[in-house]
Order: sequence, then C-alpha cells, then structure tokens
Amino acid sequence: MEERKVDVAIIGSGSAGLYSLSKVRPSGKSWVLINGGHTGTTCARVGCMPSKAVIQVAEDFYRRKVFNRYGVEGHDDLRIDQAEAMEYVQDLRDTFVDRVLSNSTDNMSDEQFIEGYAHFVEPNLLEIDNGQRIRADRIIIATGSAPIVPGPWKAFGDKVLTTDDFFEQETLPSSMAVIGLGVIGLEIGQSLHRLGVDVVGIDQLETIGGISDPDVASMAVDILGSEMTLWLGHAAEITETDDGMLKITAGEKTKTVDKILVAIGRHPNIDKLSIENAGVTLNDNGIPDYDLNTMQIADTHLFLAGDANGDSQLLHEAGDEGRIAGFNATNDSIQGFKRKTPLFITFCDPNIVSVGGRFADLDPDTTAIGEIKMAPVGRALIMAKNKGIIRVYADKASGKLLGAEMIAAKGENLGHLLAWCIQQDMTVGQLLQLPFYHPVIEEALQAALYDLYSKVDAKNETPITELVPL
Repeated sequence: MEERKVDVAIIGSGSAGLYSLSKVRPSGKSWVLINGGHTGTTCARVGCMPSKAVIQVAEDFYRRKVFNRYGVEGHDDLRIDQAEAMEYVQDLRDTFVDRVLSNSTDNMSDEQFIEGYAHFVEPNLLEIDNGQRIRADRIIIATGSAPIVPGPWKAFGDKVLTTDDFFEQETLPSSMAVIGLGVIGLEIGQSLHRLGVDVVGIDQLETIGGISDPDVASMAVDILGSEMTLWLGHAAEITETDDGMLKITAGEKTKTVDKILVAIGRHPNIDKLSIENAGVTLNDNGIPDYDLNTMQIADTHLFLAGDANGDSQLLHEAGDEGRIAGFNATNDSIQGFKRKTPLFITFCDPNIVSVGGRFADLDPDTTAIGEIKMAPVGRALIMAKNKGIIRVYADKASGKLLGAEMIAAKGENLGHLLAWCIQQDMTVGQLLQLPFYHPVIEEALQAALYDLYSKVDAKNETPITELVPL
C-alpha cells in the first residue's frame, strides 16, 4: 500500500488540533490534518457556544419574574415558543460552526485535510479508513472527547440525550431529568427549568458544580435548589414504563419523565486509534502518560493535546495545549511551558467559579480565608441578583493570593480578575491598591479582599493601605 510522508500529522481538527496547526503551518514543515466524524469544534457545535445561547434565552425569559416589582405590567402574559427558541439556538450554533470551518478546513486542499478515522499501524505510520497511509516524523493526537453514557441506558434510544444531540431537538419535552450536575448539567438543567420544562437534577455527590469549598457548596445547593428540584447523594437508575415514559429513581425518590439528559462527563476519543501499535503504554485511566508542560507522551515522537488527554477539557486549555504540541512537534529540542492559572466557570445563574488553588487542595494551617455574602452588595441588590458568596484564599504569612471559589452574579468576570492577579503572584495588599469603581459587582470582591487582608500577616508598608506613596 502506498505511503505518503510528512513531517507532522495532526489527528483531529477540533480546537486543540487547529491550535496545533497554528504553530505547525508557519514552521515550514510538511503536514497533514486528519479528522474523523463531525467537523467544527466541540465548543462551537455542541459545547460552549450553543449552551450559552440556551442560557441567554432562558435568562432573558426568566427575568420577567422581577418585572412586577419594577412596575412593569403584563409579565404574566409572556410565553415562550420553545420550538422558535431552539431554532434560534441552532441558527447561532450553525453560525459559530461555519465561522470555524470557513477559517480553517474549508480553505485546505485534499492533500492537507483528510476526512476519515486514523489508527496506528506502526509508531510512525497511520492508516485512514479510506485506505490512505501517512508516515509522519511527529504525530499530534487531538481527537477530542465524547459524552459518557452507561451501556444499559443506551437501550432507551432517543429518550436519553447528551449534548451531542440535545442541540438538535426541534422543541423541548414537558419533563426531563438531568443526570450529572457538573458544568453542563447545571447550565442546561437550570435553563430548561426557566424555559418551562419540569426538571429534576440528579447527582450522586452531595455537592454540585465541582465546588470543593463547603460554604460555597452549601450556598449553591440552597440557591439553585430553591429554583429547581435537586436530588443529591444517590446514583440514578432508569427504567421504562408501559406507556413509554422513563422512570428515574435516586435513593427513595422516583419521578417519571419524557426524556433524560446525561451529563456525567466525557471520555477521551482514543479508542479507535489502536494506540498500542504506537509503542506507548496506557495508565489506569486508559490514557498515555504525558508531560503537561510539553504535551509529549513519554520520550516519544507523539504529543497529546486537548480533550483527548482527559484533563481539564476546556477550550482555553485545549488552545494552549495545541500551541505547545504544535511548537514542540516542529522543533528538534522539546520546550516546556508554564501553564496558566486554573480557571473554571459554570454559567448557571449565579455563576459558579473556581480559580487558582481550590479549597480542598490548600493547607488549612497556612491558608487565610476572606469572604463576603452577596446579600448586602448594592449593585447586586439593584440587579436583583444578590444571592451568593465569594471566598478568597491567601497564604497567611506572605499574603500571596492563592485562589477563590464563589457563586455570585458576574462571577465569570470576577474569576478572570482573580486569575490574572494570581498569575502575577500578587498579594492581597497589592489587590487593594487597585481601583474599584462604585457601584459595581467588583466591590463585593473588594469586601472579601478586605476581610482576607485582616487575616494575613503581611501588610502594605504604606501609611494608607490602599495607596502607594510617591
């Protein structure tokens, strides 16, 4: 069988693959991009972007509940056309996907972009299911991930949805169970409830949204549980009723629903790669061990980037991993790169955010904690979004900011501010010397920082804490 030789082969044309290509393409090395399955990134097609479209529609419709207090009449007469809402979401989704494709694979020749599933024949040799063979000096694996659905649940057919098919729905069911209350489960579950679907959210953990701080976790359950039904602490079981409905059971609680959204995580797409032929071994998670700073698999010619490595599965991380993999795949010497401050955002309302060091990972003996509850925050009160809590962490001795967890309005913005400051190794005192406008949500963060500042040993050596002398 005829082989084609290239310097670099990239498997997967999602976010990590395209970011890899952004470093490979200008290097002058010969390359090929191979993709099996759907084109367009997970983010644009079934992830970040269409989910935010659903969230925006749901938030805008739900806002009607404060209109009476504003003196706006007629709010009770507002109705949502679910089919029209889903069509709007799909139109936006198609726009985002088209933008990705028009700026990437649509402009590539058949020699550059090959559609088909690739697998390893030898460590440097790939075979694509269309019969082509590619021999490459360096290979970047960026094959993405897929939703996890337990085998027995697949028997219920299209009554069990994942994000891969949820955004294809022409309308919404009357009732739905959402299993898994991480990022996707919370975002979609709350949005469905706000759009008029009878929703129950289920998670076998006692916490939601991946929160490790017990005070934030408790507040999150109280806030979101007051809006939609939450069943926590028990695994879900599904059976089908005689009339074709699905019966969902968790512990002693039972409910019959039209459909179920499974959001219990995603698994890396490496099962079709025959990766054992590449000469690498897999760890207990079924993934090759790789270096987080170089993206290199052991001491090989292979690199692993994006969702395929089973790590954070976030677009901005996939982008960085793709860049690192692409750079190292085109250079003789392998270069490590410092990774950015961890940042995780769940776009429920209020936002759930974790930035930097998580509560569970910090030493309680050397960590100071500052907090503010959102109830008295002026701007939040005006917005009718004054539910939540912000908890910030710092090293007691040095005052260095370590991390934060929160559930708060505009948490997506507060999280970014904190991530930037943590990455710059700033102290709590230094943050207090930055400008805070009035009235803004950021004043809640300022109050939490003042509380934190009172608990650290390191103080600003200035006559006025908030100002730097000339």
